[in-house]
Amino acid sequence: MAFEILDTLSIPGDPAKPNDDAFAHCENAAVVLDGATGLGESLLPGESDAAWIARFGANRLIAHLKAGATAQAAVQGALEDAERSFTGLRRRPPAETYEIPFASMMLAVESAGGFDALWYGDCAALVKRGPEPAFIVGEAFDRKTNERGYAAKIADRYGIAPAAGINRPEVLPALRKARNRINTVSGSWLFGPDARAAEHAQMKRVAAPSGTIVLLGSDGFFALVSEYAHYDVEGLMANALEKGLAALGTEVRAIEETDPDGHRYPRFKKSDDATAVLFRVT
Repeated sequence: MAFEILDTLSIPGDPAKPNDDAFAHCENAAVVLDGATGLGESLLPGESDAAWIARFGANRLIAHLKAGATAQAAVQGALEDAERSFTGLRRRPPAETYEIPFASMMLAVESAGGFDALWYGDCAALVKRGPEPAFIVGEAFDRKTNERGYAAKIADRYGIAPAAGINRPEVLPALRKARNRINTVSGSWLFGPDARAAEHAQMKRVAAPSGTIVLLGSDGFFALVSEYAHYDVEGLMANALEKGLAALGTEVRAIEETDPDGHRYPRFKKSDDATAVLFRVT
């Protein structure tokens, strides 16, 4: 069994800013990571700390898998690598957790009869097995419902547009407070320079006979379903195969251009980075 890569896409939310998403793949695995937008001073050299953790994580995960690691061992190894590198590269220790780079992740690794999906945060996978209805692996769509409500609430409270940007003084303190709970007993866990996170990856073994189509993506890509209701899950899978991922990326941006302030589709920024990997199990 192997993964035949059919298409890939990764586009920045703002062409003038770094793309904080990343993806990678090999013969029997594929992964998408979505770096959490920085909420303070950058601690690392390079374009952005969020881009660093996404790209570093994608590369190290695939490197461990190519070396023969299991899915769980690859995650453990990549997290340990990130912890060592972050400590060595950072200009200073972080004063608060919100300064640490984190990423959501969806990793698919071949297993007997299908693949193992491991994830953090709001990246997801869509799976289509022959004539069966397509289904979602991960929590991305549920999380976006909560985020929409939060963005609308903040906008109403301060009289600003929902998509005014995350660095506005009305929004930033609340976002930093939430980020400070990441990788703690009171919060959720994400991929980052913290080896403890290995024990908290979500995992599901997915039966996937030969011919199964799988679409991994970041929340910025899956907004076509979760935020904009432009497609349902079945429609997105069909159009990914028929039109290609680049065409779907264009559709994401076209929808956002019609609602730049986020009044129709409440969100914290006009456009998010959008990344996807489409493959067939063979």
